[in-house]
Amino acid sequence: MPKSAGYEGSSNLKNTLNVNGLEIRYRTVNEADYISLTDLAKYKTDAPDRVISTWMRIYNTICYLGTWEILHNPDFKPHTYEGFKIESAENAFWLSPQKWVEGTNAIGMFSKAGRHGGGTFAHKDIAFKFASWLSVEFELYVIKEFQRLKAEEYKQLGWEAKRELARINYKIQTDAIKQNLIPKELTSKQASIIYADEADVLNIALFGMTAKEWREKSPDLKGNIRDYASINELICLSNMENINAVLINDGIPQKERLIRLNKIAIQQMTILVEVQGRKLLK
Repeated sequence: MPKSAGYEGSSNLKNTLNVNGLEIRYRTVNEADYISLTDLAKYKTDAPDRVISTWMRIYNTICYLGTWEILHNPDFKPHTYEGFKIESAENAFWLSPQKWVEGTNAIGMFSKAGRHGGGTFAHKDIAFKFASWLSVEFELYVIKEFQRLKAEEYKQLGWEAKRELARINYKIQTDAIKQNLIPKELTSKQASIIYADEADVLNIALFGMTAKEWREKSPDLKGNIRDYASINELICLSNMENINAVLINDGIPQKERLIRLNKIAIQQMTILVEVQGRKLLK
C-alpha cells in the first residue's frame, strides 16, 4: 500500500479492462490495484470529473472512503474526515479527489496529470463502489472483467516463474557439463555441440525427440520445442536439468543418464497430471 497520495511507486500502465467496448485503465502500485475512476465515469458522461465530484460529496460516500482509510492508512487524518461529513449537509459543499487527498492524507485514490496516463485512480474496493453507484449492472461487468484479467495475469506469472526456474537449472546443468564433459582444448564451436547434445538428452527423455527432429516435424512454428511446453512439462524439465547435473558430476555415462531421466520424466509427469486433475475436479 502506498504511503501517500502523491506517490511514485512501482506501477503498470499496460493493463486495461474492456467492459462492453469501454476501455478502463488500471495500474498495480506496490501490489495494490488501482482502477481509473475517470474511465469508469465515462460510462455515464463525457465530463468524468464532474461525476466523480458529485459522487464524492454524498455523505455515504464520504463515510465509505473514511472507513476504508481508517482500515488501511495509519497516517489518515480523521478530524478532516469528520469535518467533510458535517459539511456534506450544506448545499454548496463539493469534494474533489484532490481536496480529499490533500485534506485527509488519503491513499485510497490519487490523481495524475497527463493526456494519456492521467486521471483519477482509486483502489479497486473504492472503484467498485463507484461503479455500483453508476450502475449495479455496470459494476458486475467491471468486477467480472477485472477478475478475468487478474486470473490471466496470475497464470502468466506462474508460467514465467516456471520458465525462469528452468533457465536457472539449465545454468546448473551447463556448469556441470563444462566442468566434467568439455575438454579444455575444445573450441567454442565444438563445445556448443556438446551442450546441444546434452540438451537433447533431456528433450528425448521428456518429449521423445531431439530439437532437430521437432523443427523438422513443426516447420511452421517459431522458437524451439521448449517454447511450446506445458507448465507441467516445464516443471518436469526444470527438475530433470537439476538431476542431470548431479548425474554428470557423478560420472554417469550419457546412455545410462538418458534411461534414468526418461523414467523420472514418466514418473513426474504422471504425478503432475494427477495433481492437476484433482484440482480441476474441486
